[in-house]
Amino acid sequence: MTTAMLNTGNRDTTAPQDDHAPVTKTPRRRHANPLASTRVQSILLLVTLLGSWEAAVRLFKVPRHLVPPVSDIGIALWRGLATGPMAKDGFWYHGGVTLTEIVLGFGIGSAIGLAIGIVVSQMPKLEALLEPYVAALQSVPKVAVAPIIVVWLGFGIGSKVMIICLLTFFPVLVTSIAGFKAVDPDRIDLLRSLSATPWQIFRKAKFPSALPYIFAGLNMAAAFSVVGAVVGEFVGAQAGLGVLILQMEAQADTGGSFAVCVVLSVIGILLTGLLRRIQRRVLHWMPADSSQRTVNV
Repeated sequence: MTTAMLNTGNRDTTAPQDDHAPVTKTPRRRHANPLASTRVQSILLLVTLLGSWEAAVRLFKVPRHLVPPVSDIGIALWRGLATGPMAKDGFWYHGGVTLTEIVLGFGIGSAIGLAIGIVVSQMPKLEALLEPYVAALQSVPKVAVAPIIVVWLGFGIGSKVMIICLLTFFPVLVTSIAGFKAVDPDRIDLLRSLSATPWQIFRKAKFPSALPYIFAGLNMAAAFSVVGAVVGEFVGAQAGLGVLILQMEAQADTGGSFAVCVVLSVIGILLTGLLRRIQRRVLHWMPADSSQRTVNV
């Protein structure tokens, strides 16, 4: 009797037990589809295009000196990358020369364009004074000026840097001026009502608002810098990927010329990717879709 009463007392009478209660099952996790990734889709598209290229060239028996198959380009690319870093017939030596020209020209041209854009945006009268001259200089084809620059500065790296500076200067200048004009007037009025100095207004309102436009100009300047380096080397140079293209075209090595173009494309992709990474860090306060739309414009 006592044992039964103790067992009854130890039993939890507040929660009735039901042996026939349904058992809840935890939902299974759905595995992400790898094909839904944009990067994977981009790689698949590239593989499809290259495969179609290879098949079309072999199927229609296109002469190799006109359009080489992808396999020839791959062999030439491997042959150029397998050489030593100082080999005059390899990609590493000439690629280093071209990359140095691109970095120097892009950095100097973009810095000058941004500096002049800042000064002009702060002085409306100066902007009206320089506007026709900027438009005139921007309309001059840089390819036509390149031989003159080579005559002035010689066949060394200085002439290539100067050509790249001319190509990268104007995109950064124009986009930076447009960015400083796009600032919200209410923000400026608010800062003025708080007795902010012109430098504080520039640092707190104008410059952050212009940053998306500045990065858009830098992305365009990055692409132009690769083009400017090759154009300068075509006109006259002693080393560089442009010189390598001319040498391969003289030997009717179309596959090698395409392989050099692949190296130039990789340089452009890496430079643009670095700018995108810097942009995401600097514009961390800005929504990603808004900054991407500004860059695409």
